[in-house]
Amino acid sequence: MTNNSMPSTSTTWTGMVPVDDTALAVTDTGGPGIALIYLNGQFATQGYWRRVIAELGTGFRHITYDERARGRKSKRSADYSFEAAVRDVDAVLAARGVDQAVLVGWSYGAVVGAHWANRNPARAIGAVLVDGAFPHDWLDEAMAKRIRTMFRRMNLFMPLLRPTGLTPRMNADQMAESNIELGELSRERELGPVLDAITVPVRYVVASGTSLGSRGDEQEQIRTSLDAVIARNPSITIAAKVTSNHGAILKKDFRAVAEAVRGVATLSRSERKTLDEGA
Repeated sequence: MTNNSMPSTSTTWTGMVPVDDTALAVTDTGGPGIALIYLNGQFATQGYWRRVIAELGTGFRHITYDERARGRKSKRSADYSFEAAVRDVDAVLAARGVDQAVLVGWSYGAVVGAHWANRNPARAIGAVLVDGAFPHDWLDEAMAKRIRTMFRRMNLFMPLLRPTGLTPRMNADQMAESNIELGELSRERELGPVLDAITVPVRYVVASGTSLGSRGDEQEQIRTSLDAVIARNPSITIAAKVTSNHGAILKKDFRAVAEAVRGVATLSRSERKTLDEGA
């Protein structure tokens, strides 16, 4: 199976990809290199990846997109569920004619990447999960209440930022419920089996400190859940533990993320070469 089922091009393509009741803004640099598909944070945009992409350079094919109602161009939808986010990965890859790719996901996108890699072992070359996809029971009724309160407060100023693409075109309740769904999916009994079943190379890049809405050492406690995952699944390791916090990791530690991507891509090339020689 090859990376691309359509002829590769070195010309960057930017356009809209229809999926379900919406359309997503997509950028594809083209080229013959291994395809990397970048999966954004829950309410972030494809622009967050620019430093990682610049660091990796033209040897890879970089595909970025804005999720439903995110960014300046992706359209609204009646469905902002996690399953819709996973379907969107398929839609973007199909639209760009890509059969196999390395998934590079941050935060919410890391959970999407873990699920996609688990469901598509023949198509996922590997995955780099950036400070996300930690199987931990961090959601309870008190946390759900905190989440709803936080987004309702943020809703006072979010309409002013929506034209810039810095906040999604979702209302406070939609954003809160998306975050609560993430908490449900992140429970050890839900996410643990997903990670245990992954057979492709997975490298984590782990931040330090807090993230939006967390208190004290909550975030560091959540990150320790990786220890049990790594003990159970040899395909999964931590590539780097960096000093920046959750929100700044793609800005301040983009080199560590890029190095993890190179490691997965190199390992995958080596594995494919071994298989070819054996054949």
